[in-house]
Amino acid sequence: MLAVAAAGGALALGGAAALGKLGEETTIRPVSPLPGGGVGTASLGTAAGALSVAEIYRRSAPGVVQITATTTGVQQQTDPFDLFPTPTPVPEKALGSGFVIDKEGHVMTNFHVIQGAQRVQVSFSGNDNIDAKVVGSDESTDIAVLKIDAHSRSLTPLPLGDSDKVKVGDPVVAIGNPFGLARTATAGIVSAVQREILAPNQVGIQHAIQTDAAINHGNSGGPLIDAGAHVIGVNAQIRTGGTGEQGNVGIGFAIPINTVKTVAAQIIRTGRVDHASLGIEVRPITDELYRLFNLPTDKGLLVTDVTTGSGAAKAGLQAGTTPVVVEGDSYQLGGDIVIGADGKRVTTLEALRDVIAHKKPGDKMLLQIYRDGKKKTVGVTLGR
Repeated sequence: MLAVAAAGGALALGGAAALGKLGEETTIRPVSPLPGGGVGTASLGTAAGALSVAEIYRRSAPGVVQITATTTGVQQQTDPFDLFPTPTPVPEKALGSGFVIDKEGHVMTNFHVIQGAQRVQVSFSGNDNIDAKVVGSDESTDIAVLKIDAHSRSLTPLPLGDSDKVKVGDPVVAIGNPFGLARTATAGIVSAVQREILAPNQVGIQHAIQTDAAINHGNSGGPLIDAGAHVIGVNAQIRTGGTGEQGNVGIGFAIPINTVKTVAAQIIRTGRVDHASLGIEVRPITDELYRLFNLPTDKGLLVTDVTTGSGAAKAGLQAGTTPVVVEGDSYQLGGDIVIGADGKRVTTLEALRDVIAHKKPGDKMLLQIYRDGKKKTVGVTLGR
């Protein structure tokens, strides 16, 4: 279903590994990057403006924090002589990472780091924990914004970069608190761009950055930083080796900072994020489909389903009703073919999502379509 979103997970919705215990009752666990990397070098290259790992760490580490999210679980009494055991509340403390984004005390982290927490605290390099307020969060992008009461002079906001300019091979540094080890730096490269990962609610996050910089449990919510010391992503997930272990194997994913900036701005302004929804399912036209069925265009999106009651349904968009199978894939022909949105050509699902991502529920959007071989423009009011 085409709804604006972004996010973290099918690769990594597993739980966190146990880190240890604090005293007799409180269980401590590092938060898994929603199941990075190779060994970095001391230099991040010779390009103009490229900084060493040491310099990036010197500039950025003071703005990286450890997040402690406390939840209350229930432990059943195990005394075999007690016929009526009483459940005992047991606090659990999940450990993750975050980073300061402004002098007002706003801190960025992952939604899955603070999910379900009754108390959230922030600490700087092992210092005393500071209680943090959850300003708001967005499960669909796995982003949460916290706020701490601290003097502006004591805060080091990290400058935010432009994730649209990230290229494969770019050097990067990840700073976080893997397994509770405060302010750990690892280095690597951008291994791939334009990945799709799944949020905790299984909504797709587009344009995720893949890196081989080592990311482990406890790194969740920490920054992925480029050679100019700008944050280009929020570390969120790892791909594990499939053996039950959930440590680093060299494949990590970061939520792109351009997505983060948009979401954080809404959270800080209103305390929530509203995602717009079009209400259709689509499939891209392939060369074979175009050749076999003489479609009116070789590039576009076949509408295969329209959600009842959605903006698309109210606008009269039509889904295909003729099933065909081409090279093992099933399609529905005979419906509308989307070729543009608000004047922008769209030939992939990601391109259409990007247009919707800049809209709010209730906004209007003009779709350029083919219907019965003829071009047509349809106005749609987006839902939530």
